[in-house]
Amino acid sequence: MKKSPTSTPHDAVFKTFLRHPDTARDFLNIHLPHSLRIRCDLTTLKLAPDSFIEKNLRAFYSDVLWSLKTCEGDGYIYVVIEHQSTPDAHMAFRLMRYATAAMQRHLDAGHKTLPLVIPMLFYHGAKSPYPFSLCWLDEFDDPALARQLYATAFPLVDITVVPDNEIMQHRRIAMLELVQKHIRQRDLMGLVERLAVLLITGNANDSQLKALFNYLLIQHGSSPRFGKFIREVARRVPQHKERLMTIVDRIRESGRRKGKREGVQQGIHQGKQEEALRIAHTMLEQGIDRQMVLMITGLSDEEIKAKRH
Repeated sequence: MKKSPTSTPHDAVFKTFLRHPDTARDFLNIHLPHSLRIRCDLTTLKLAPDSFIEKNLRAFYSDVLWSLKTCEGDGYIYVVIEHQSTPDAHMAFRLMRYATAAMQRHLDAGHKTLPLVIPMLFYHGAKSPYPFSLCWLDEFDDPALARQLYATAFPLVDITVVPDNEIMQHRRIAMLELVQKHIRQRDLMGLVERLAVLLITGNANDSQLKALFNYLLIQHGSSPRFGKFIREVARRVPQHKERLMTIVDRIRESGRRKGKREGVQQGIHQGKQEEALRIAHTMLEQGIDRQMVLMITGLSDEEIKAKRH
């Protein structure tokens, strides 16, 4: 039978009690593991207003989030107290989600380090004792492998420290790694030989090559030597010459458009300047005060004198 999406009497009474600081302080004094309790300054308890439960689950769970300082006064601890009257095989994972949400909230508030978040479950269901593990790692098919993964640093591929010769052996991913390792260099000419070798191997498909050279164009298209870089690569890899020279043409066309725009803008500016000078001379010939003319036209006295000569 589907549970009605309203707060149950269990939830209501739980929240009424556990949202009172003195009651919460007694609860934590009694039920927090000693190794954690000795680190908590329970006199600093503060109820956090946020709920970290998804809307479609609020009929089933009731959370209370308290924040407090450590006894050393240099850190923050949060305690998520969750009420449950029906056991849930995935409750440990849900508590982890609440914990990471509280951590994110803490960072969003401007703090630089993660807080310790202690998830606690208050259970009073018909089935006793509570039948499921509250270690979220036990929910995996291979808990031992999960512990190995989540209790150590995550795998890192720092391509900035991998030698180019090693990258060249990385088959289908080598071209991307090589280009992204060196993409911030001002001059790419040092990549010509290696990139040509990788292109000859044919390990990249057409869409990947198109994406790669568009990427290079976006990042380096304005560089004076980029056209030469593309031509040198094309000379070494004839099968890709047409595509690469298309990129060179795009660079040239972009340069022509830029020059045309600058020429038009310069022409407009020059035209406006000449019109302002014509108006200034007309006003002066009509006997209008010189300072008034300068103020109206925005010209300097030197510009007006230079035009007359």
